[in-house]
Amino acid sequence: MPAALAPLRHRPFRHLFIGTTANLLGTGVATIALAFAVLDATGSVGSLGLVVGAYSLTSILFLLYGGVLADRLPRGPLLVGSSAVSAVSQAVIAALVLTHSAAVPVLMVLAAVNGAASSCYQPAAQALLPQTVPAESRRAALALSRIASSSAMIVGASLGGVLVAAIGPGWGLAVDAASFALAAASFALIRVPAAPPAPSPGLVHELRVGWQEFTSRSWVWVIVVAFCFLNAGSTASFAVLGPAVADTTGIGRSGWGLVVAAGSLGAVAGGVLSLSWRPRRAILVGCALMGLTAMTPLLLALAPYTWALVVANFVAGVGIEQAGVAWYSTLNEQIPEDRLARVYAYDDLGSFLALPLAQFAAGPAVLLFGLHATLYASAALILLATLAMVATPSVRALVPKTPEPLPVSEDPVLG
Repeated sequence: MPAALAPLRHRPFRHLFIGTTANLLGTGVATIALAFAVLDATGSVGSLGLVVGAYSLTSILFLLYGGVLADRLPRGPLLVGSSAVSAVSQAVIAALVLTHSAAVPVLMVLAAVNGAASSCYQPAAQALLPQTVPAESRRAALALSRIASSSAMIVGASLGGVLVAAIGPGWGLAVDAASFALAAASFALIRVPAAPPAPSPGLVHELRVGWQEFTSRSWVWVIVVAFCFLNAGSTASFAVLGPAVADTTGIGRSGWGLVVAAGSLGAVAGGVLSLSWRPRRAILVGCALMGLTAMTPLLLALAPYTWALVVANFVAGVGIEQAGVAWYSTLNEQIPEDRLARVYAYDDLGSFLALPLAQFAAGPAVLLFGLHATLYASAALILLATLAMVATPSVRALVPKTPEPLPVSEDPVLG
């Protein structure tokens, strides 16, 4: 087996790989389907912001508790439960859309349930990966998992655009529900050595320990705070304003699906590149490349053409993946394994804290300031956050503790 695929030899990693890929395949469909389901039902950008904001709000509110659970409970069963709840909630949304019974308050409640379930999924999945492969295979496993996840998003977004255009958004949401059920079945097959249960002094103490790990490294919290603002600018333009622009220009719904898919295709290319290109200051390089994501809101305002957005999103996807591999591999190296999920929870909490506000505010901002001004503000937020990261000394100076040996293989493959 080529060295780049070596992590697939390990059965726990294979099941985690299949489960996360299935999960994101359906999510790629749902990203397109839910947006246009709400627009079809209400014709309102503000209503779309309320629904996607409800998901983000509960996913953030429960993140810290999810991180503690993922450090104290078996992570495989936690993933099963989270995926099962998401499958049910998405199935109900799909049924409501297909029967033309979808009301915004009900959609908000179901999106909130799905968001709460995801708060356990994210830290558990991120922290479980290092347990499924030997230490020397962890970087390759991370890159391979992210490549597959991005590929699933490509297929999902493309399929979502086709389904929405051909037979309506309800069937796309049904596909997402089925993908969560498949993910739960795959996660149920994961077997990793169980750590002996450690006595817990309580939730507050557990969170305090995780907070100490998070704040003791300035490069960690600086990047997380910057991503709070960067993600706010990105999600406002991508999750709310983008579909609205697509519906009123020549982009169209299937075209917007191609735009979303192009970002995931770029992430696949970035993941493949990360198997062979390992800059010594990988965190600094990754942070700088995040500035490329400002191209999407700028083009939506200045040149809303499908081909331009496809190219821009592809390039941005390459940069995002470089940043992601550098970030997660560095955290896996520097944070103790028994506290990793809590640090991931604080990471997700900080990075996504402003998402609900940005999603809720996108519609009113368009009414108050206009669509173009709101898109320009999103781009400015992304660029200022990127500048803050690359200007921070601890980010600029960060290098791996020890050089990583490249995998040895007889096959002429990357990595």
